[in-house]
Amino acid sequence: MAAPPAGAPASAPAGSAGRTAHDVCAIVVAHESRRWLEPALASLFAHAGPVDLDVIVVDNGSDGSAEFAAERFPAARGIHCANRGFAHANNRALEEADARYVLFLNPDTEVLDGTLADLVAHLDSHPEIGLAGCRQLDAEGRLCPTARRFPSVARAWGEALGPERFRFARRLGESELDLSRYEDELPCDWTAGSFMLVRREALAAAGPLDERFFFYSEEVDLCLRIKRAGWQIHHLPQLTIAHYGGTTEASPRMEAQMAYARSQYAAKHFGPLRRRAFVAAIALRHGLRWAAFSRSRPDRAAAHRQALLTLLGRATPPFG
Repeated sequence: MAAPPAGAPASAPAGSAGRTAHDVCAIVVAHESRRWLEPALASLFAHAGPVDLDVIVVDNGSDGSAEFAAERFPAARGIHCANRGFAHANNRALEEADARYVLFLNPDTEVLDGTLADLVAHLDSHPEIGLAGCRQLDAEGRLCPTARRFPSVARAWGEALGPERFRFARRLGESELDLSRYEDELPCDWTAGSFMLVRREALAAAGPLDERFFFYSEEVDLCLRIKRAGWQIHHLPQLTIAHYGGTTEASPRMEAQMAYARSQYAAKHFGPLRRRAFVAAIALRHGLRWAAFSRSRPDRAAAHRQALLTLLGRATPPFG
């Protein structure tokens, strides 16, 4: 079993000792996102299917999300924690989980088709799968490429060139950009953290989320540790959600945080030379986009400029 990272709880989920009162425990971390909870939780319960579902809403701040969820949905329970990041909040709920599977779910989501029972049945019949994602649509109904390859220096340089724009370069980046593949089961390295259904034993083997990642890259790191522990990660098409707030392009703060988190990932998993090459590729990506959007999209240009300055050490990480 991998040693828990510094800053993360040493314990596995409560159910790992053998007590599993539920099939699925869904953890929803809400930070100033109370407005999203009604459709997110209503659709989650409506699409649970014949499984025993527990829901924990973590009020990662003080906007009343925990109380709202518990009052509006009697089958949900709310807890509070100080805002020390997304991983920290999920881990606090993870300590309360007593289910065979844990679902990490963003609050700005809505289940559109399929049931959790469909996914659970598939995972029950495929014990080699430790973590699964699902089909995700954006706010305009477009399919999102959520199946990813692990970050590497070569892929970071490929991402800098914008593989989504050139068909010949589609395999240069991290994302699987052939959208037709999302209609079938698809093995992958990692999947978007807005929906991750994780087997209890896989979490026990890999350890909880690394709380050194305040926001972003914590799901990549978790998937890497799960795969290193011998489990597979798959995209499953049996369930479809909408992820309404998934874009960060126009937010300098969040674009900078994403860049900083990727540099944290590189510092954790790469040696010094690979880390410098990886960060240089990310910096090139943001530099090119800063220049490209400087006249046509000043909001996006500002976001990439802030990310570049953060990587160069000329701006403080938003959540450093």
